[in-house]
Amino acid sequence: MNVLDANGIAIHWREDGDASGLPVVFSNSLGTDLRLWDAVISQLPKGFRYIRFDNRGHGLTSVTPAPYTLDMLISDAEAVMDAVVGGPAIFVGLSIGGIIGQGLALKRPDLVKALFLSNTTARFGTVELWQDRIDQVEAQGLAAMSDSILDRWFSSEGRHKRETVLWRAMVERTPVDGYAGCSAALRDADLRDRVGSLNLPVFFVTGEEDGATPPDVVKATATLIPGARMEIIAGTGHLPCVEKSEAYAAILASFMKENSSD
Repeated sequence: MNVLDANGIAIHWREDGDASGLPVVFSNSLGTDLRLWDAVISQLPKGFRYIRFDNRGHGLTSVTPAPYTLDMLISDAEAVMDAVVGGPAIFVGLSIGGIIGQGLALKRPDLVKALFLSNTTARFGTVELWQDRIDQVEAQGLAAMSDSILDRWFSSEGRHKRETVLWRAMVERTPVDGYAGCSAALRDADLRDRVGSLNLPVFFVTGEEDGATPPDVVKATATLIPGARMEIIAGTGHLPCVEKSEAYAAILASFMKENSSD
């Protein structure tokens, strides 16, 4: 296991693939850790350097008291990019990982060669929605919320597969401060007035049955970014990289190859 000391926390990160290849950096969603990408990375082409990390308060990365801000999470990603990657990379982010990627590209365009944005938007929900979730997790814990979370994460078919029990365990083991902290970051984050200035290749992918960021929500952000493209994966929810990893990996691999030249 690898650890980076930055911003007053210990950030857990992992590297796979070719150490000399073009870096591809992955940022996970709220309530998950870097294992979110296991199935996808195993199907991606050789010759690339795959780096992933646990967001603050998730997985093995340090938990700090809630609330967090999007700027804090962007700074954590920036630290990984500077200290571990050491140069520009293709950045892949799902849900909160996607808005972290947008913010990182705006703050440090020198570090982001291209953006692959999955099941994400420039503005998540409403202040009231997120405050309700924060209040609930702080009062009741994640076990009381896991059913509704899984309903948003998975398609109608995928929701009843046996392996969803593992995703339930992952979300329920997320520290309360980590979940509440990142929820506060999403409550307050709004990049809609800024993402139009992004000047790099951007590809959006989402799930047809995503209950957290439905296709029309993702499209609303994609239309703000000049030249951004979008694809919807049928029969998947908020985690298409889990439900249909082969299709997801194929789309990502194509985007990586398109943007692998200097």
